[in-house]
Amino acid sequence: MELKVLRLIITVLLCQPNLLWAEWNTKDFQKREHSLIKPYQGSGFGVPNWDFQGSTMVTSNYIRLTPDQRSKQGALWNKIPCRVRNWEVQINFKVTGSTKDLFGDGFAFWYTKERMENGPVFGSKDFFSGLAIIGDTYSNHNAHNNHQHPYLSAMVNNGSVSYDHERDGKGTMLGGCEVKFRNMQHETWMAIRYENDKLTISHDLHNKRAWAPCFSMEGVKLPTGYYFGMSATTGDLSDAHDVISIRTYELDTVPGVSKEERPDIMPEAE
Repeated sequence: MELKVLRLIITVLLCQPNLLWAEWNTKDFQKREHSLIKPYQGSGFGVPNWDFQGSTMVTSNYIRLTPDQRSKQGALWNKIPCRVRNWEVQINFKVTGSTKDLFGDGFAFWYTKERMENGPVFGSKDFFSGLAIIGDTYSNHNAHNNHQHPYLSAMVNNGSVSYDHERDGKGTMLGGCEVKFRNMQHETWMAIRYENDKLTISHDLHNKRAWAPCFSMEGVKLPTGYYFGMSATTGDLSDAHDVISIRTYELDTVPGVSKEERPDIMPEAE
């Protein structure tokens, strides 16, 4: 009897493969080892799979990378390297400050070879290897930008190029968009999607529960085995930079594209 039932179940699944697809669709597969959601604390005083440095403070509702005070740096870094080819990271963040017109300096999302290294690039090291998504809130006078701040942009580096603060990264920027995310009374989100060597940046700043495009770019080569992180910094001007959650998903790899790890390639944007 049990054998007949088993055969019947197998027959039904083979005749309706969509049932299997719905169950195992990896576009909905959250990588918990690369995610950070409430409640943050595990056993003891640490947060599982994440390290913190600088001014970072963990509360029950958010992780504050910097307080609204001058000359602060903070960061959080995933302890486990990401070994999947295609991924999406969705970040619920909040930037607040007491001033209306003068504020700074900003925050960055990282997918890099290095981790837990303080530095001048929004709280992390310069000459990094990998990807930076930068939320720059202060416009430097030497940049001569034709856009307003805050501004969200991307940079890919192989470790040989310095981020140019004086020009707001203008010479190395892959693309970007204006993002008015300060002092919002509702949740603000951004998404970094890396799929088949295409980088797509989106955001939801108006509480619409839908992604608005920032920019996308083909031909972005990133190795596997790098680390996710977030950092922020303040200078003569300040803001509080908070992370509420980080959700990381493994995406499907299309037929014909290798799922194998590629730890030895150099980061580049064609």
